Amino acid sequence: MGWAIALHGGAGDIPLSLPLERREPREAALRHCLQIGVAALQTKRPPLDVVELVVRELENNPNFNAGRGSVLTTDGTVEMEACIMDGNTKKCGAVSGLTTVVNPISLARLVMEKTPHIYLAFDGAEAFAREQGVETVDASHFITPENIERLKQAKEANRVQIDYTQPITKDTKKETPTADGDSQIGTVGCVAVDTRGNLAAATSTGGLVNKMVGRIGDTPIVGAGNYANSLCAVSATGKGEAIICGTVARDVAALMEYKGLSLEEAAAYVISECTPRGTAGLVAVSATGEVTMQFNTTGMFRACASEDGYSEIGIWPNSMQN
Repeated sequence: MGWAIALHGGAGDIPLSLPLERREPREAALRHCLQIGVAALQTKRPPLDVVELVVRELENNPNFNAGRGSVLTTDGTVEMEACIMDGNTKKCGAVSGLTTVVNPISLARLVMEKTPHIYLAFDGAEAFAREQGVETVDASHFITPENIERLKQAKEANRVQIDYTQPITKDTKKETPTADGDSQIGTVGCVAVDTRGNLAAATSTGGLVNKMVGRIGDTPIVGAGNYANSLCAVSATGKGEAIICGTVARDVAALMEYKGLSLEEAAAYVISECTPRGTAGLVAVSATGEVTMQFNTTGMFRACASEDGYSEIGIWPNSMQN
């Protein structure tokens, strides 16, 4: 049994033609965040601390759709959400509808540790953030030129409501702007296990570009976009509606618990059979130090490492990496 860590920066229709100037900063950020997580595990930091630390770094990086880089709603505003969960205790915290909190994942942890509740949202979550003294900024801090452009492209494409529980077709993709992969950047997340089998998962996002005001995705919903128990820790990414319908994160754990599948087998089954093609990805680790990164989208920004020396950083399927 050894430590292991995996993280992601979103899954989606990421074209192989993604320009280097957009690809390289994200790969560098994944590498940097992976190094931070590995160093924390090597110094015996608890997995809960590790996943929070890594996700905070991803939230602070404008190249990903969380925290500083959060995509905009149809009204041009930001509504961020996050969830964190400890595997051994199943204690968890979640937030959504945040507009001023710099690191939503840390507020989610405070909900877990400082309240009798699991989930706070919108004005109540913002009030709790002020009460706890977490770092906040004016909402304009999150309205970056890049995300204004992403929203503009989505509106110009006359984006329509898409039923993500149905298979993605060529016609569907015509209605979904890719902006060279930039409008497809997604949720960020991290999962970790230490040498004693302690597990934790953390996930954070700005949601879906051009989403309706008040829309809540899979990220803060325990068992959908984020889950950890004594067997595994899972962080999902992709189209939130499809991930919610598939109870993706919990199903990985359930297949291990009730069917006796390995982490790899459980994750592969959930991604291939429980979510429509082109809608989801996940990273996961098990209590025994296994690690897997699965997706049915064109690509997923991802990285992982384990104590046995294995490490990987990628975007597309390994057979297609440059």
